[in-house]
Parts: sequence; structure tokens; C-alpha cells
Amino acid sequence: MTPVDPSMWAEPGPSGLRRFVPILTWLPGYDRSLLRFDVIAGATVWGLLVPEMIAYAGLAGLPPQAGLYTLLATLAAYAVFGTSRHVVVAGTSAAAVLLASSVGQITSDHAAYLAHAAALVLLVGALFLVAGVCRLGFIAQFLARPIVEGFVFGLAIFVTVKQLPKLFGIKGGDGDTLRQLGHVIAHLGDTNAVTLLVGVTALALLFGLERFAPRVPGGLVALVLGIAISSAFHLSGHGVSIVGTLPTGLPSVSVPSIPVADIAPLLAAAGGMLLVIYSESLGAAQNFATKHGYEIDPNQELIALGIANGGSGLVGGLAAGGSLSQSAVNEGAGAESEASSLVAAVLMIVTVLLLTPLFQNLPEAVLAALIIHAVSHLWKVREFRRYYAERRVEFWLGLATLLGVILIDVLPGLVIGVVSMLLLVIYKASRPHLGVLGGVPGVAGAYGDLGRHPDYQPILGLLVVRLESPLFYANATLVRDHVKHLVGAARPTPNAVVLDVGANSDLDITSADMLEQLIRALGAAGIDIALADVRQPVIDRLRRSDLLSILGENRIYHTVHEAVGALSQEHAPRRPL
Repeated sequence: MTPVDPSMWAEPGPSGLRRFVPILTWLPGYDRSLLRFDVIAGATVWGLLVPEMIAYAGLAGLPPQAGLYTLLATLAAYAVFGTSRHVVVAGTSAAAVLLASSVGQITSDHAAYLAHAAALVLLVGALFLVAGVCRLGFIAQFLARPIVEGFVFGLAIFVTVKQLPKLFGIKGGDGDTLRQLGHVIAHLGDTNAVTLLVGVTALALLFGLERFAPRVPGGLVALVLGIAISSAFHLSGHGVSIVGTLPTGLPSVSVPSIPVADIAPLLAAAGGMLLVIYSESLGAAQNFATKHGYEIDPNQELIALGIANGGSGLVGGLAAGGSLSQSAVNEGAGAESEASSLVAAVLMIVTVLLLTPLFQNLPEAVLAALIIHAVSHLWKVREFRRYYAERRVEFWLGLATLLGVILIDVLPGLVIGVVSMLLLVIYKASRPHLGVLGGVPGVAGAYGDLGRHPDYQPILGLLVVRLESPLFYANATLVRDHVKHLVGAARPTPNAVVLDVGANSDLDITSADMLEQLIRALGAAGIDIALADVRQPVIDRLRRSDLLSILGENRIYHTVHEAVGALSQEHAPRRPL
């Protein structure tokens, strides 16, 4: 890990135009001695991305050149507007599948499909830009790690099954993942032996190079060998499907025209894609920033991804994001700055201008192998074992997301995960733990939970209760009833209750009303009440609501110890009933 100077954390960020165009900050001071490392890394990334993007275009239901056009827009756009030195922004398997799933539900007509796909990518870009301008960089926090991993795991299974027909040379099926797998099994008798041989050989090559020669760009090797063997042995004449002719030249720029009624479902899909893309992209950016000791700007990342996807949509490309695996290749190849992405972008221009005829005889089975190999790293078995061991409820939420993707569809699976996690958050927030405190033996002024530490000393005559999470409208009634239950169950009945509200930085109206009800209920039973560790905003709220006059100014204490000392002097312990 690169050593870090902590003083950089206090330095103000770029201002003016440099804040929104980070290349204006790093390019003028670029060290030319680093150029050779960035050139090598850029060439390596190019070799990885060309076959992957052709494959992902097929995964998205778009023509092969769409993947190449994506890179023309996204690589340069992120290098100019992004804040990570190592992240590579390109099409991803998750975004490709989400695009195919979303657009496929709207239309099956080829021309309309292309227009809707471009519109969806543009909407993704627009949402990213709006989120960036509104400084909503925190939105990635709404996707918990088990939900993301469950979604990605399910997506990897979905993608793998979807590629099996191309690997076996049979016609693909429809429906959810299980139905498509059943279709493959039922039609194994129709397998084209030559196609299967090509696909399995490509898979063995990809996994073999990854295992024994990890620095060799396996995707590029498989691509070149697949084209060479297909051309030499005329595999298309043996029933092997090939990519076919790809157009040469730069793409045209256009804004797609779609029916107004289709914008709403596309916008909903774009929202889901934004969450998935941004979560993966920000995770990758933060990973490399921590490793190499520099800072990223989450809000500027939104803007960069918005411009990248907007450019991709205008040229008919894929939705794009920062991939951890592709970025890891960039870093491993020696990338020192965003210049590596600029080098890769230049090589992509050369590719679409001169090299596209070379891809004509590329077997579809090789593309299927490339995709299966790429998503094999997303089978999160080890992660799910960890979730099961550490926190069972989050394991089940991740599994529910995974099953939703497999058994229903991609976007519904994501919705299931997000809604489940939000419901869990609401459930936990509405049921805060209330700890009954006792004195820590041998440590003056220290208090801890008696339920967790039975050896701690109860406070005679007092019931000291600590709220472990903030009091707010959703849990106010439960807290009131729980405190009353604790008072009723205590033996002897306490003379006073000390309520530690240090978790609260404010107090809403419902909570204030609940406190008033609790004060009056305890008062009717002849039991005093005091608040400890009270923040000034809470005191201000109590004063504005007249609750402070009901409670009494002398019943507000800075610490639990102060409250216990004062009330212990005022009240003698009750005798047992």
C-alpha cells in the first residue's frame, strides 16, 4: 500500500472549472517519465476490452460494434471527468443484462430495440448527471454489500445459463433461468459438436492462462486464435455461428426517438441500473484510492459516469461503469494515471477505423466462453459462506436477492433485495435495544448493560435505562411501553428512572409527545424521571414544546453519573413489595 500523508485529507479540493473537469488538475503536472507505464497499461486494457465488449454487446442484444462504440465514448470521458487514476469505465455484464431485460420487455422489433436501448443508456447518463449536480454521492450506501453480492451472484448464474446455447450450438430458450437451463438440457441432442469443441477449448484456454500465465491477456489470445482457426478451417461451413461483418468507421451521433409512453418504464430501469453501476464503480474507485493514497470525489464520479453514459447512448453503445476486474488489470499492468484510459481510447479509434473486418469470422462460441469466464469471478460462494457465519439475516437477504434474479427476473431480483434491506432497517430502527445499566465494579462513574454483564452493580432505588439507538417517531411508542414494562418488572420498584438519550441529536414531535406521556405515567405512579447525556438541540426542542417545564430544568443532566449521583441523594431505595 502506498504511504499516505495525512495532511492531504485537510487540503481543499479543486475549485472552479477544475472541480468539474479534473483533467485540468492532473494533466498540466503530468510526469512524462510515467508515460511508458500508462502506454503499456492502456494497450493491455485495450486487449482485454475489445473481446469483452463485443461479447457484452451480444449479451445486451445489440450488434457487436455497439461494444466497441461504447469504449470510444466512455474511456476518454472518464479520463477527462473522473477522479480515479485506475478505474476503467466500460460496459459491464450487469449493465448489459439489465439493458437486455428492460428493453426486451418493451419491444422485440430489432429497430425499435436499438432505439430503446440507446434511449435507456441516455436516461442512465441523465440520471447520473442529475445525481451528481445534486451531490447525491451517498446513494451507493443504500445497497448493502450482501444485497449487491446476491444480485451479482444471481446475475452471474443468469448470464452463464444464457450463454450455454451458444456454447452448445443450439437455439436458446425463453423464460427465467431455470426454464432456460431446462431448455438446454432438453435440447442437448441438438448439440453441434464443432461449436462445442470451439467453446470448450476457448474456456480451457481462458482458465488455463488465468491460472498459469495471469499476465497474458487471455481474452485477446482467445479472440485471435478463434478468428484464425475459424478462418483457416472455414468453421461457418460446419454449422458454427460467427459474428459476421462489422461496419468500419466512426459511429454516427444521434438521439433516438421512442414513444412517450415507453419513457416511464425505461426511467424505472435506468434508476435500478444507476444503483448497480454506481455501487460497483464507487467500490472500485475507493479500493484503488485507498491502496495508492489519493482521494476520489463521489459526486464528481456521478458526473463522470453521467457524461460517459450520455456519450455512449448517443453512439448506440452500452451502459457503462467502473469494473473492478477491468480496473485491476489496468492497475496490474502498471497504470499511473488516467492517461492509460486515453491510450486505450486512441487504440479503440484505430480499431473501429481499420480493424473491424478482422472480427468477421469470430465464432459466437468464443464470445460465449469469454462471457462465462468473465462472470465466473462473480460466483460469490466464499462471500456467502462468510455472511452465513457472521450474520445470518443478511445472508438470507442476499440469498433472496439471488433467487429473485434467477427465478423471476433481473430487475425484480434487485428490487426484492433493496426493499428487503430497507424493511430490515425500518424493523431494526423501530425496535431499539434498551439497556438497563449498572455500575462497573472498580471504575468510578462507569456504567454498562446489566443484561450483558450480570456482575455489574444495580443502582439501588434507580432504574437507569440507555437507548442504544435514536428515539424517533417510528419507535417512540415502543420505547415508552418498554420503559413502563421495565419499571413494572423491577423489584423493588424504583423511586426514579434515568433515561440516557445520548443517541439523540434531535427530537421529533412524536417523540416529544411520547416523553410527555411517559413523564405523566411515571408521575402518577409516584416515580421521578430524569434525562441524561442530553444534547443541546434536544434541550432546545424540549423547551420549544413546553416539555422542559413539565419535566423540570433540574431533571436534565450532562452525564449518567451526574444524574445517578443527584437522584440517589434525593431518593432512598424502596423496600421490596
